[in-house]
Amino acid sequence: MTLRTALPALAGLALLGLAPTALAADKAGVVCTTPPAMHCSGADCQGALIGETGNTTVAGRKFFLDYPCDLKPDEKVVFILNIHGAGSIGNWQRHYFPAMDYKEKYRLVIATPTAATTATMGPGGPGVRMWQAAADDAHLQAITELVFEQFGRRAIKSFWLAGHSQGGMTSHRIVCSDYFKGKVDGLLSLSGGRIGQAQIVPGFGPPQADGTPPAAGPRSFGEGPPQACDFSHIYETGEREIVALPETSPWAAKYACAPRVRRPDVVDEKPGWVYDTARSTYPVWGLRARPGTAQVFVYPKCKDDRLVADVVRLDKGHTEGLEPRVTEDLIRMIVAAPGGKAARGG
Repeated sequence: MTLRTALPALAGLALLGLAPTALAADKAGVVCTTPPAMHCSGADCQGALIGETGNTTVAGRKFFLDYPCDLKPDEKVVFILNIHGAGSIGNWQRHYFPAMDYKEKYRLVIATPTAATTATMGPGGPGVRMWQAAADDAHLQAITELVFEQFGRRAIKSFWLAGHSQGGMTSHRIVCSDYFKGKVDGLLSLSGGRIGQAQIVPGFGPPQADGTPPAAGPRSFGEGPPQACDFSHIYETGEREIVALPETSPWAAKYACAPRVRRPDVVDEKPGWVYDTARSTYPVWGLRARPGTAQVFVYPKCKDDRLVADVVRLDKGHTEGLEPRVTEDLIRMIVAAPGGKAARGG
């Protein structure tokens, strides 16, 4: 997607009236600031900044590392590996799912990488930046090892994969891999596939060059991973992306959860940070970032206290960045879910 871009870090934050405050913590060469470095908002998200790919490196590749600036030695943290979708980039993903805004409040460590290469999503399609196993899996593992080393493996209260679109598909692909299955406690799919498929609308996809909808046809994010390992699962989607949300979940059935319960709606009065500025006229793909309401469904009383939940953002499409309250609600669920695989040495 076309990326919204920002002014240089200090100037952009000054326009927002948010002067960054550097504190003493320094992990992986990152001098921590609050608000996070390279943050932008609304019309200020223009320029080169959103196209930045990181504030630190591992094995020669840049990625973003955000963490609490007042972190105490050996303090427990929740680690989120935040993975962008096809055609996107790391700093756009930081703003699409802005967990970085809550790093102090919920003691979060967030790593946000950028895929290395381009590929096509289908025959004859344009090449876009996207995750590929040969080019990127080792990088995702290296980031994980660096976080474990910098923050202490025993301090990782829980470890979640969060992925948007093809980043969600990538999260589904790797969560039960040999490397990640003993480390990852949960998977947040941000319009990136549900275990127990939510059918995608036939007109899903970006609009054509003239602004008309894409050609209708079958669309699918797949059925999710084989049920070969244990983890909590949250599926989040825009209402306009799917035909309907299923009322049952095979993942909830796996853990003998009770029937789903609808929690109070999450009502946001503020918009998310980003949207696809070049293609914001087709509701399925996503309009301008704007306030909204999200429905939250949770399957209670799951075995081993696993979390299984669905979140539907009403009247939203694929590329509208998550609003602050629904972001925080997702983070609350993540933080409250069981964890500890990494700390146990998986």
